[in-house]
Amino acid sequence: METKNIMIVGVGGQGSLLASKMLGHLLLSEGYDVKVSEVHGMSQRGGSVVTYVRYGSKVSSPVIDKGEADYIVSFELLEAARWLPFLKKDGQIVTNIQQIDPMPVITGAAVYPEDLVAKLKNSGAKVDALDCLKLAEEAGSAKAVNLVLMGRLSHYFDLPEEAWMRSLEANVPAKFLELNKKAFELGKNA
Repeated sequence: METKNIMIVGVGGQGSLLASKMLGHLLLSEGYDVKVSEVHGMSQRGGSVVTYVRYGSKVSSPVIDKGEADYIVSFELLEAARWLPFLKKDGQIVTNIQQIDPMPVITGAAVYPEDLVAKLKNSGAKVDALDCLKLAEEAGSAKAVNLVLMGRLSHYFDLPEEAWMRSLEANVPAKFLELNKKAFELGKNA
């Protein structure tokens, strides 16, 4: 199998690292060679965070270059736009529509771009955009956006739901399992 590339992008504190850990665990348990690389920005201060997940028969490097990502999973809309050059021509974006103002917007030096979903689609990208924050809150916690996104991403993989659940159970503390399973299901069925 040729190597597939997934970029998980967001803002510090949104749970992207747990999502990449869960995804890596899932793909490894399904028999793929997997490489996961975490690249942190100012993650503790709401800065950009990106994680690369690469899987296939044999993966030699964890790094994804421009134009190589099969999927971009984005926790925040502007992050999807920021990393768009890394998406393959026929690649898929799965994004939360939540907007978190970066520092230049907060200070008034810039304005948050309008109509980003339309702009992403106009670039030729396939875009699956949903209100993950609303669904996470419906599941019981705004912090479950990551599992809503993983549930949505599961649509694009030919892997059994039981495998996703096993990976979720292996990576989420027991006291948060039911909430996160609900978030996964809400994302999957949105």
